[in-house]
Amino acid sequence: MIKRLIWAMVFILIVGLLQSAFLSRFTILNAMPDLALGILVYTAYMNGTICGQLTGFFSGFMLDFISAAPPGYNALVRTLIGALAGFFKGRFFMDIFILPMSLCAGATIIKALCRNLLHLLLAGAVPAYDFTIPVFWVELGLNTFLAPLLFTFLKIFNLLLVGEKET
Repeated sequence: MIKRLIWAMVFILIVGLLQSAFLSRFTILNAMPDLALGILVYTAYMNGTICGQLTGFFSGFMLDFISAAPPGYNALVRTLIGALAGFFKGRFFMDIFILPMSLCAGATIIKALCRNLLHLLLAGAVPAYDFTIPVFWVELGLNTFLAPLLFTFLKIFNLLLVGEKET
């Protein structure tokens, strides 16, 4: 499990750096896809709750340092998302479109709801999503529709990211 955790964090770090340095220049209505979230969801779904929680926590903590988020914000939100995505391991057939899209859409919605809750609890230290402007909806659409491509790409690296099959 440690190997999977380390490789997932390497992938998330690379994508996180690319998102903050390169992809942030190519936004649609000031929104961009959260590919690191998609990698977390894939890793958690394929490996289960414990691996999802650990990957979410450590990768979130790592993303806190390369973003302007308050320390622990991404760690908290991504731990929750990793646990929920890992909960679905083995409960559904891994198809090529519907499940990746559903998992990533759900993760994006949970991320937005957590962000809004933390905005209320921390007296505005974390900016909230405004559901009346298109930024959230564009991010949700990008995360949802890029999920099948991302999951298909990550399947190439299953030897690194996914544990052995249980018999």
